Amino acid sequence: MEYGPREITTPFRPIPLEVPEGMKPNEFFNSTENLNDLVHNNGLLMNPENLLLYRKALGHSTEFDTSIIYNTSKVILNPLGRPVRRTQVPQDVRHVWNRMNQIIIEYMLEAYPDPAEHLLLAGEASLDATWPLTSPGVPSIRMLHNHFISFPMAQLRQAEMADPKNPNLSDGGQHSLFQAYMRDVYREFFDSALELKVLKPISSDESGIKLTGYPQG
Repeated sequence: MEYGPREITTPFRPIPLEVPEGMKPNEFFNSTENLNDLVHNNGLLMNPENLLLYRKALGHSTEFDTSIIYNTSKVILNPLGRPVRRTQVPQDVRHVWNRMNQIIIEYMLEAYPDPAEHLLLAGEASLDATWPLTSPGVPSIRMLHNHFISFPMAQLRQAEMADPKNPNLSDGGQHSLFQAYMRDVYREFFDSALELKVLKPISSDESGIKLTGYPQG
């Protein structure tokens, strides 16, 4: 069976999403306007640790798609001072967050127990990773968040193969100026910082998920 990146169309879900007039989508999704929308329209749970569980209006999957964001907008006003890595999160918040992650993943495994029927994904990121280097300033959200997704395997099997040259395959900055130099940085790190006696590449068949081939590279 052929595997590699797949193209699927995720329809817009009819839940509230108001982009203020005059704001570009990129500006909206990296602004406090989006955060207000998450809290008041699509927020499912907010606790004293400022962890916000919300549903995705423009998500990756209509099967199951939710996130937890560490909403520090009211307690850390300077975006550059907000945690963007797990190690920067206070221990008490991290403890509660870990428990929330565990509950959601346990629910996903209970609701979608057959890996042949559903692909389950969970990850962590900071929203500033999607901010273009050519844009001035920093995104005002710039907060750590977790993402939980379930994809029906039938949908992936029926999806067309994506064009591997399509620059929109990833929004993680892989096609940015920063990433253009990462290959050299990693090579320098491996050569000078690590003492490796055995290092050999792993084949895609061993490391990739069937159908999609994820992760590429």
